[in-house]
Amino acid sequence: MSVRRLVALSVFSAFAVLGVSACTVEGAGTKTECAVSGCTVTFDRGVNAKASVLGVDVELVAVNGNTVTLKVGGQEVSVPAGDTQPADGLNVKVQEVTSDKVVVKLSTGITTN
Repeated sequence: MSVRRLVALSVFSAFAVLGVSACTVEGAGTKTECAVSGCTVTFDRGVNAKASVLGVDVELVAVNGNTVTLKVGGQEVSVPAGDTQPADGLNVKVQEVTSDKVVVKLSTGITTN
């Protein structure tokens, strides 16, 4: 198991134990909202947008139609809108692609019941 995955699991476990419901962070060209189930990053299109999620850097590289290419950690991954792909220990789902923004959900697969 990678160090990044361990960090992500630790953060999500802390959220669950402490009962943290959500947090929001805004950066240059990004807005990140995190909850126990994962983090949602909204990237502005047309800018050099990058966010740090659960100790992993996530960068919007390109959009070709409805397929989004992201750099997650050091790994590049292309994900069609509505689909999920694994990258650097995280599940990456592209939720929305518009002319103004790209919305991506990142999660570890941990669920709380």
